[in-house]
Amino acid sequence: FILLIVAAIVLVFVLKAAAKRKKLEYLMGKYGSEQIVALIYSHKYWQGQTAEQLTDSLGNPHGVDRKLLKTIKREVWKYNPRGVNRYGLRITLDNEIVSSWDHKQ
Repeated sequence: FILLIVAAIVLVFVLKAAAKRKKLEYLMGKYGSEQIVALIYSHKYWQGQTAEQLTDSLGNPHGVDRKLLKTIKREVWKYNPRGVNRYGLRITLDNEIVSSWDHKQ
């Protein structure tokens, strides 16, 4: 019985390692930069990040506010919902590039 439990635990670790390797290989093939892949895999966001990189890093936002200015397409991506129209993280993208964010604790 104990051997079965140990085998199950080992199997879980092996499957997690394989999934991690597969995701890292996918990201490396997509972006070709170890630095960018490391940031995305760590769920980071930064100024100059593309909308696609942000989606790979944090997933799809819970909500998006859009504004079309004269020369800029501005979107605010909202993450970590905390109530009606309240979010722990708002990331502003100008022309699909991260320009700023507001992170509330």
